[in-house]
Amino acid sequence: MNLKMATLAFFLLAALAEISGCYAFWVWVRLEKSILWIVPGILALISFALSLTQVNASNAGRVYAAYGGIYILGALVWLWLIEGVKPDKWDLLGVTISMVGTVVILFSPHH
Repeated sequence: MNLKMATLAFFLLAALAEISGCYAFWVWVRLEKSILWIVPGILALISFALSLTQVNASNAGRVYAAYGGIYILGALVWLWLIEGVKPDKWDLLGVTISMVGTVVILFSPHH
């Protein structure tokens, strides 16, 4: 797997883990479900953090900044597929802008 594909794979894994981990806490607190929901939530959030450490970049802050666009994309996919709310044109414009930022941050020649 080449470097760009590996980076994308780890970002997608991180997004799925972060969103599902946070959602587990949402289910516990906002939907008043069992406190046991925090167990998979914590495990997912650990997986999220470990996934980002696998991205090949020299600075953590740059990885986190580039990941932001992937997170936004993942959150809108979650909104649509899990919560049943179709993103509107403003959501799509916002994610497009953020994905451009992700590409610029991650793949520009930094010194």
